[in-house]
Amino acid sequence: MINTCLFPVAGYGSRFLPATKSIPKEMLPILTKPLIQYAVEEAMKAGCTAMAMVTSKYKKAIEDHFDTHTDIEQSIAGSSKEVLLEGIGRVIKSCTFTYTRQLEMKGLGHAILTGEPLVGNAPFAVLLPDDLCSNAGDTVLQQMTALHVRYPSHCIVAVEEIPPEETHKYGVVAVEPLVSESALFVVTEMVEKPEPQDAPSNLAIIGRYILTPEIFAILRETKPGKGGEIQITDALKQLAQQGKVLAYRFKGRRFDCGSVDGFVEATNFFYTQGKQNEI
Repeated sequence: MINTCLFPVAGYGSRFLPATKSIPKEMLPILTKPLIQYAVEEAMKAGCTAMAMVTSKYKKAIEDHFDTHTDIEQSIAGSSKEVLLEGIGRVIKSCTFTYTRQLEMKGLGHAILTGEPLVGNAPFAVLLPDDLCSNAGDTVLQQMTALHVRYPSHCIVAVEEIPPEETHKYGVVAVEPLVSESALFVVTEMVEKPEPQDAPSNLAIIGRYILTPEIFAILRETKPGKGGEIQITDALKQLAQQGKVLAYRFKGRRFDCGSVDGFVEATNFFYTQGKQNEI
């Protein structure tokens, strides 16, 4: 089983300036719940209890969110508002939170490598809060941890089909079918943010990974790639050449909350879903 989920949350969130000048982008709310709480709750549903955060000196609000707030709790005790803190209360009681700082913004691969002391020598999940997913059944990470039970020696990346003109925003994979698995594929090639004419397919990696601990040794040797950053795609490419990376076309709907358009789309969707549930 996967016990630890790593959250790379040190980025500046510059697409949401000026709001993110003082508020971590992961603390921006979809309705009344911040993105980071949606992410942690998804990890909890997948069986993770150890939440490892790779943060920066500007992200103290994330640590505060997953801590008690005696003044607020006492002020609403016994009132109708008490129920509003039940969700975050369950998270705090059920999970342990550890934090380390990424001192330089040198890419997702570097962020994951920074989290190595929090993860240890065991397979772990990586969840990017920018990618908010909605599911009628099992969450994306639940679906992936179930696959990990069957393929414990493989890394698994979640993928979805994207329009060809958007390949420059994602890591893109080439795949071969896996016998007897309709939504699971063997990755044969990975390219970070290719132009459409250079993309090996239209299958893009989204912010859900299950990684084996051997990824850390590879990341330590990985040179800066696209954008001068250490890319997790470049590191996984080495494992893919050994047949050790699987791509999973997940069930559910993803919202790119790292963009303003996606953030608004997610807000409207969750608002509508909430209203429908009230009927």
